[in-house]
Amino acid sequence: MTEEQRVGQLFVLGIEGNNLSAAEISAIETDHIGSTYLVNSRTGGVDSVRTLTSAIDALATDSNTDRVGFFVATDQEGGWVQRLSGPGFATIPSALVQGQMPTATLQTDATTWARELLAAGVNLDLGPVMDVVPPGSEAINQPIGALQREFGHDPTTVGSHGAAVVEGMAQAGVATTLKHFPGLGRVVGNTDTTAGVVDSTTTSGDPYLDAFQTGIKAGAPLVMVSLATYTAIDPDHQAVFSPTIIGILLRSQLGFKGVVASDDLGATAAVSSLAPGARATGFIAAGGDLILVGSVSPASEMDAAVLARARSDTLFAAQVDTAALQVLEAKVTYGLLSCG
Repeated sequence: MTEEQRVGQLFVLGIEGNNLSAAEISAIETDHIGSTYLVNSRTGGVDSVRTLTSAIDALATDSNTDRVGFFVATDQEGGWVQRLSGPGFATIPSALVQGQMPTATLQTDATTWARELLAAGVNLDLGPVMDVVPPGSEAINQPIGALQREFGHDPTTVGSHGAAVVEGMAQAGVATTLKHFPGLGRVVGNTDTTAGVVDSTTTSGDPYLDAFQTGIKAGAPLVMVSLATYTAIDPDHQAVFSPTIIGILLRSQLGFKGVVASDDLGATAAVSSLAPGARATGFIAAGGDLILVGSVSPASEMDAAVLARARSDTLFAAQVDTAALQVLEAKVTYGLLSCG
């Protein structure tokens, strides 16, 4: 792969409409973007989504991606956060309801939901949520508890049910993403809409991390890092820019060997004070691999910034290659490229 193609593998571009826009096609062709995600709700059913994903897949050409296929992702958690619905898609209950199901039942259901995604051409679910919301605090926890996105209120319940989703979807060939490490269950503000979200409670030895550990042991190929700041772990960096949280806590302490993804680094309030290029280079420099960005303009700016720094900084260039290899190894597992 060319250097431009390797850098492109570090990005997941948000696709906003029911058809690819000219700007989205241009970003994939010019910036060699390697993965996509369907950012908005779509109610037209499996066939409608498949038309879009087939158009995306057709762009995995020699010149664009060196024929490496795309991760095509969406948020298909259930409840308030189910992006794809309509004919061919089940109505998925909220995670809070899923957390009351026997894990064997949930695993079977997750396999069914994953088969629906595959039928629509989607091979990566941006879930399950592994955040633990303390009992009684649901109403004030805007990103998770208020939307019933948690499997429960203790790490054992969250871990076992999240693992059931991971294992169930893997049986059907769909990759999953544990989120939002090291947890958004104790914050108040939603990082999508609020800057300066802080968790002052979670520590590097926190029992709430056991939920993520269980999901990692279940084989989740991706972990998404949150945009909050965890002052008891690293008061100087948001998690997504923290070498301590990514390199020491997630990689070394929890033993995660897969792809470290960012939460959306596009038009998100939590990162609005930083230029797009600084967001992307900061995440890769901290040890991250895969950058989610919801729209074309910041994605192109980020891609250019990563490429420019890689060409002037040999250490950063090595981090880029390591990250690209992490992504490609995950794609091998899910049939998106073959090595020969």
